[in-house]
Amino acid sequence: MTPGQMGGQAVTLAGETLWLLPEHAVWWPAAAMLMAADVHIGKAAAFRALGQPVPHGTTADNLARLLDLARRYPARELVFLGDFLHARAARTAAVLLALHDWRRAMPSRVRCTLVRGNHDTHAGDPPPELGFTVVTEPLVAPPFALCHEPGARAEGYALAGHLHPACVLRGTGADALRLPCFVVGGRGMILPAFGAFIGHATVRAGEGERLYPVGDGRVWALPGG
Repeated sequence: MTPGQMGGQAVTLAGETLWLLPEHAVWWPAAAMLMAADVHIGKAAAFRALGQPVPHGTTADNLARLLDLARRYPARELVFLGDFLHARAARTAAVLLALHDWRRAMPSRVRCTLVRGNHDTHAGDPPPELGFTVVTEPLVAPPFALCHEPGARAEGYALAGHLHPACVLRGTGADALRLPCFVVGGRGMILPAFGAFIGHATVRAGEGERLYPVGDGRVWALPGG
């Protein structure tokens, strides 16, 4: 099946075709690259360490979805645009074991790269046994600059995360629906958070921007701002 048949939406940015995927990730076919932002592995574990009654299973869900993407697309590289681990308290024995099992199950053709985000600074880099390449933003992959923090970059069209964007769709009366979204502008795009246990920031399309909400297993475009 093609990305479009699986609910994806194609966009052309800086002359390259990217697929916005309903899994909150991006597929760049020409570079055989998958990208995801703000996975926040171990966030629930970090909250439980503080005595908060939060759900179990979010790390397993995040890793299963990443594995499924790597198996469905012929990716040679999986790039995380910051905030792979949530906090140092997330590095529990259970979380680390799940990470090692996930990495062993990943197709051997896929290398993993992390562009450090603000949470990675405090959580620390992934364990070296996972074999990640870890870099400081931006990671230049012409014509793109792969970042965590949004904003225009001299190095190329910026692909970033950090904001966990969501948009509000309004129906009749007081009906409203809030959905995660991609924010596509003239000089950069912001990915929705990949993590399953994540808050969101409501955004509106600015001048020259277009929002692509994600819901019901597909991505679609709203009118531009």
